[in-house]
Amino acid sequence: MEEKREKFVRLAEQRVNRALNDLRLIGNLSNRNAYSFTDEDVKKIFRTLQKELDQAKARFSDADGMSAGDFKL
Repeated sequence: MEEKREKFVRLAEQRVNRALNDLRLIGNLSNRNAYSFTDEDVKKIFRTLQKELDQAKARFSDADGMSAGDFKL
């Protein structure tokens, strides 16, 4: 069982760090001296990111067989 935990931790750290780096790169797009964008472009980007984040979070809840709002250790 510990082997699965170690694999989860290793992969989670790699993937979350990669996602954080990519989010920082997206933030760099906010430089209006280098890029041209509209408020609608920004809304679309963050709406899409939030939707994907919500879906990923839901998969963790569904994997535990818990409905939203339940918590058990």
